Amino acid sequence: MFKNRSGQVRAGWIIMMAFIVVIVVQTVFQVPGSLLLAAVATPENPDVLVRHPWMFLLMQGGGTAGGIVMTIVLWRFLNKKSVRALGFGGRFNDFWFGMLLGAVSIVFIFLLLVATGNVTLINSLTDPEFTVLTFTFFIIFILVAFFEEMFFRGYVMRTMANRGNKKWLIYVGSALFFSVVHGTNPNVTVLGLVNIMLVGLLFAYMFDMTQSLWLPIGYHITWNYFQGNVFGFPVSGTTPHGIYEVDVSIGNDWLTGGAFGLEGGIGATVLILIGFGVTKWYVKQTHALL
Repeated sequence: MFKNRSGQVRAGWIIMMAFIVVIVVQTVFQVPGSLLLAAVATPENPDVLVRHPWMFLLMQGGGTAGGIVMTIVLWRFLNKKSVRALGFGGRFNDFWFGMLLGAVSIVFIFLLLVATGNVTLINSLTDPEFTVLTFTFFIIFILVAFFEEMFFRGYVMRTMANRGNKKWLIYVGSALFFSVVHGTNPNVTVLGLVNIMLVGLLFAYMFDMTQSLWLPIGYHITWNYFQGNVFGFPVSGTTPHGIYEVDVSIGNDWLTGGAFGLEGGIGATVLILIGFGVTKWYVKQTHALL
């Protein structure tokens, strides 16, 4: 039950233990920011995020940074592998292409929803509203992308591979785990979880094809940031703070994703599937020459 035929502890037990440790460490790293926010929150001033964005960054970003640090520690001392082996070899140019692909995907979905009348833009494209949150959330989404790709792709997939699991099981296992964890997010929907599993498969494919985390990290950053902090959609159910404000109340939730955000809509499904083809083309054009 606990060990495979080679006498090794099964990958599932290692990953479960690592995940629990990471969650505990994230919680500890969130404490300073949480205490500061609690100190300034009053019934007359409930929206501490808007008034104290840097404290929120200390809490949310601190917790995510804790997850990054603990993932590296576990990989080095539990799995006894180098940080490079976690997925930080390969071409750094993949990072920039990933950012481009993630941004273009969200822009395409946004334009399609506007053109079909499913989304109404409140402020003009020529009148973006930049706030401190525009920048604090950019930092947060960078940290989130690094942590989630390092753990769910790098740690989970490499741990499973090192225990001799078949490639299809590694893909499905990492993507399913990724989706299940997001099941606790606010306003979650069935289609939202399906799409998160699909994008988890896409990230796994990017990681496997390039043997590097740079491509999925880049895509992950702009996929989240352009949803929430550019176009003002919820990101996996979380509150948006975009430079633009959109109204999705007149649209079809199957297209807009409703309160869960674009990840809960059919448009995301289509663009994620297209992402597999684009990734295959990109790798053929670049990595085949190495």
